[in-house]
Amino acid sequence: MSKKEKDSTKTPVEVGSHRLEVIETPGEEDETCKTFVFHNEDHTLGNSLRYIIMKNPDVKFCGYSVPHPSELKINFRVQTYGKPAVDILKKGLKDLNGACEHVLRTFENSVSEFKNRNTSSEMDTS
Repeated sequence: MSKKEKDSTKTPVEVGSHRLEVIETPGEEDETCKTFVFHNEDHTLGNSLRYIIMKNPDVKFCGYSVPHPSELKINFRVQTYGKPAVDILKKGLKDLNGACEHVLRTFENSVSEFKNRNTSSEMDTS
């Protein structure tokens, strides 16, 4: 274990059935820079969330990495111009959830319309 790993502490937070850790670096009191570890996640969440968070004008930097391909976790870093990084992450997760809900509703409506159209056209040809 490296000195940096020994010096940092991890604060686990339960989020649904997943685990989220906030990596606390001793001596770094700055709430505008945080690294989060999302367990059981990969590029799907990492890239989508990074994209949503980077659209926020309060964000200076946002990036993620997958430490190793065999590990199902991502390290996610957020740096802001003044707002707490935790608040930015929460907003990003809410915004991403809203976008996913919109896509799901649009898809379900389109499938329903398609089925209705095809059902009525099958009746017309009988």
